[in-house]
Amino acid sequence: MLLPLGLLIAGQLEVWLWWVEAEQGPKPLAATALALMAVALVWRREAPLRAVALVAAIYAAWNLIEPPAGSIMPFVIVLVVVFGAAQRTELAAAIPAGAVGMAAIWLEIALTDNDLANYAFTGFFVVGAWIAGRGFRTRELGQEESARAAAADERARIARELHDVVAHNVTVMVIQAQAAQQSAHGDAELGKALRTIESTGQQALTEMRRLLGLLKADDEELSLAPQPSLRELDRLAESVRRAGLPVQVEIHGEPVGLPAGVDRSAYRIVQEALTNALKHAGPASARVVVRYGEDELLLEITDDGSAGAAGNGPGHGLVGMRERVRVYGGSVESGSRPDGGYAVSVRLPLDSVQR
Repeated sequence: MLLPLGLLIAGQLEVWLWWVEAEQGPKPLAATALALMAVALVWRREAPLRAVALVAAIYAAWNLIEPPAGSIMPFVIVLVVVFGAAQRTELAAAIPAGAVGMAAIWLEIALTDNDLANYAFTGFFVVGAWIAGRGFRTRELGQEESARAAAADERARIARELHDVVAHNVTVMVIQAQAAQQSAHGDAELGKALRTIESTGQQALTEMRRLLGLLKADDEELSLAPQPSLRELDRLAESVRRAGLPVQVEIHGEPVGLPAGVDRSAYRIVQEALTNALKHAGPASARVVVRYGEDELLLEITDDGSAGAAGNGPGHGLVGMRERVRVYGGSVESGSRPDGGYAVSVRLPLDSVQR
């Protein structure tokens, strides 16, 4: 709403302060037409083609009544709406949208001086606005695709890490079912149930191994690496210090036995936040605070580097954090700190997770 409002005010200022009625027509007509054109910009995001059509129709009608020779604001509004249509529509719709905007401007030239130089001059700016809009669209689509790919990669990584946890639990279940069968000779029904548990567990393990084979196609080294855990937080902090970022670690509350998946995700979140700070915060120091609660785990990672730097890097660290937190129904907040630096705050609930 700010852009339409700003152009509305600028248009009215042009009319009531600098308008020459003898050359440009009646002020009331100009003020009304400019106001309507500015209001039409409200649809430039949700319905860009409608916005182009409305702006062009109002401008054309204005010209047919009394051409606003030499007026700047109608031209600016057309450039804005053409840019928006090129940015937010497919190419098949963006091309005619740009042509409609061009035609509206050229109508005024045709009704006034019909100067070839003016056609070329205005056409240059309209085409420039259209190309700029397409450029922004290409960049935004690339960023969205990159973010989706990063989220998919992170989900696959989470799945690989959780595989070991689930596989271990299922293996224990199968072993216990096998052991229990030794003492169930006198109860046929119980023995049958235990054999069913054993068979089902073994089938589940087989299917999980097949799934893991797909997920590990490009990441075989993961199974050989030490499994991440908050118990390794001091070692992580030390490695970051050696890389050049001083890190202070604080633990509040009594450390509890976290579910393995939550433990690994918490470690990865801290690791990613510190990596972002190391890459983007510049000369800085960082602080990691871990708070153990009865039903939640809270993480806070802050740095005192360049404000906002950690959030503006080319990677997708925040995407990965959000994916990990979403798995457990938690929340993540990030942003620049008022006194400089960057902060990441994460809440991981424990009450809904089997310990």
